Amino acid sequence: MSSTPPTPAVVTQSAVRRLPRVALWLFCLAYVLPGFVGRDPWRNMDMASFGLMRELATGGSSWWSISLLGTAPELPALLPYWFGAWAIMLAPAGMPADFAARIPFGLLLALTLSATWYAVYYLARRTEAQPVPFAFGGEAQPTDYARAMADGGLLAMIAMLGLAQLSHETTPYAAQLAFTALLFYAYAASPYHVAAPAVAAALASVGLALSGVPAFGMALALAGAVARALQSDGHARRWAVYFAVLGVGSAALAWQLGLWHARPGQLITAWEDWRSWGKLMLWFTWPAWPMTVIALWKWRAWWRQLHIALPLALLAVIVIATLIAPSADRTLLLAAPTMACLAAFALPTLHRNVTALIDWFTLLFFSGCGLIIWVVWIAMQTGVPAQPAANVRRLVPGYEPGFTWLAFVAALLATAAWIWLVSWRAGRHRDALWKSLVLPAGGAAMSWLLLMSLWMPLLNFVRSDVAVVRQVARVVGNSPDTCVGVYGLTHAEATALSYQGKLTLKTPEQASACPWMVVSAEAMVRFALQGQWNAWQIHSGARRRNSPRDDLVIFRRQNLSGETAAAPAASR
Repeated sequence: MSSTPPTPAVVTQSAVRRLPRVALWLFCLAYVLPGFVGRDPWRNMDMASFGLMRELATGGSSWWSISLLGTAPELPALLPYWFGAWAIMLAPAGMPADFAARIPFGLLLALTLSATWYAVYYLARRTEAQPVPFAFGGEAQPTDYARAMADGGLLAMIAMLGLAQLSHETTPYAAQLAFTALLFYAYAASPYHVAAPAVAAALASVGLALSGVPAFGMALALAGAVARALQSDGHARRWAVYFAVLGVGSAALAWQLGLWHARPGQLITAWEDWRSWGKLMLWFTWPAWPMTVIALWKWRAWWRQLHIALPLALLAVIVIATLIAPSADRTLLLAAPTMACLAAFALPTLHRNVTALIDWFTLLFFSGCGLIIWVVWIAMQTGVPAQPAANVRRLVPGYEPGFTWLAFVAALLATAAWIWLVSWRAGRHRDALWKSLVLPAGGAAMSWLLLMSLWMPLLNFVRSDVAVVRQVARVVGNSPDTCVGVYGLTHAEATALSYQGKLTLKTPEQASACPWMVVSAEAMVRFALQGQWNAWQIHSGARRRNSPRDDLVIFRRQNLSGETAAAPAASR
């Protein structure tokens, strides 16, 4: 008799019915498109990355040493900025540059979902991952089982609460997510194919190195190589060496290109930091993390097998990276493909009471989210109920709500789809293997679509710099011929003034002929120490609603005779 214990998966053939392909494609489309269409560039990383892409596309920066107004990006990367710049350059006349820059990142998110599906599919096809054979037959067939597991993995990924916003931004982190998923696929498919996994691994390794995380990419490659070397198939060691060489070689390439100077954060030691990290882990990856824990426990006797060892090894690298990375949430984003895979392997081991708990919690949580979104939107449009309308006016002064039929119809369709999905889950197909993740994924997609349709004008007003740009434009004008010097501004602030304010920006060294200078409030002391301080007089300011330290101070140049411009008092 074989010494291998039976797997914890008990699955009948009737439970591995496929999620209809049309429904799956429409579901993914409804998740990917919102957030890429109809919005402004958002503050900080999203706006800053777009500014660097635009600078490349207009010839204002070197392609190999990217900068904006003479300063390098916060994240030293090349490839993600190239993607956006190429899209801007190839866009047809009349297409907004910010929308064009988002197109390749929408394709990268689609690649992420596709690579994750295929990674789970190939891992689930392995003999040691198959369900227990029944004495009289009727167990799930290998291919059908693998497809059902892959559907479950894709649903688990979409259901993660932290994935929605960060995966829809035009930042290097979105590219890192796609390349991590592609590398995951290469490892999973290597026992079955040669060319596709080899090419995918090469693209993913180089992509990670050129996306600002060469050390992280090398660590992922080495961890995956170890997991691959543990397997017993004939080419396991060769694949392990190939993956390891790719990781080290790509890191060496990044070193040669000067991309290895990213500064890591400090290892968290304080109790408050650990508590914040724990909260991030709990909500960001919900509902995948409890299912991941279940999968690791149920499959603990198979920890050396590829379907457990591979996602576990990659996940360990990512979780450790969140402890030292400057942006723990954006680093944790890269865990989505591997956690989705492990969550999928929990599906054939779940008891009925666990699935019922997931369904009820999901139903209440996302129905409540949808209701809140609708009530606040109706209050913004009509003033009823009065309290939500008053809250919006208090929290977002100056916002004027608008109405668009397209957003309204999209929100109605999303809500109707959620109601139908709840009815479907309570009725037919109760034995489908992926049934426990239908409501979490559907609820996450519905909430995201409602936010990106009904609340899009509000989010654009709150999360973009349009209001601040308008304040500056009222003072200096908004003609492209208007020359404005800037000092101490972030890449995001400078991009907003240049792109949305249509201003020509100059560094202080280039601003000798500019009548205006915009300085961040935080940089006032440094600006005061500059030699040209006496040439400028405070004229007015541009205030942010909730972040006074990010206020902008507008200076006007004194004339040559030493007289100051009119209205010298600050209107802050």
